[in-house]
Amino acid sequence: MADHQEASVTLPSDPASVSAARTYVTHVLAEWGMPGDTDTADVVRLIVSELATNAVQHTLGQSPTFTVDVELERDEQLRIGVTDSHPRYPKRLPAAVQQDNGRGMVIIRCLTAECGGRLSVAPTAEGGKTVWIALPWIARLNGDNGRAAPAC
Repeated sequence: MADHQEASVTLPSDPASVSAARTYVTHVLAEWGMPGDTDTADVVRLIVSELATNAVQHTLGQSPTFTVDVELERDEQLRIGVTDSHPRYPKRLPAAVQQDNGRGMVIIRCLTAECGGRLSVAPTAEGGKTVWIALPWIARLNGDNGRAAPAC
């Protein structure tokens, strides 16, 4: 595999784009050796769903599109970033027991940490931000037919 692989897609800030982002990342990772029917793939899809949902719901109409970047460095680290043009950084919102939302960043942080990864937010030159997750990528030689996957 190459030292660095990357893929990117820009989607409209529309609720239907959340599914498109999830599907896109699933296909890219399958091309890079991660089968879509694993627990790890489910975790990555959930993280992408939450990041994309945040980009759609919390930009208050100030970001007409968002971009999903997927990078694999030397078969060691998977990075997924979601960029929007809204300057406000994500924050943990108080979520009441009966509330249907407000837990996205908590879910992302917990899943990323559970997989041995990290979450970061970086400003863009255009005044927006990219929310990145980085996960260790390991070759699963036992029981996974030598396929690679994040280490979660």
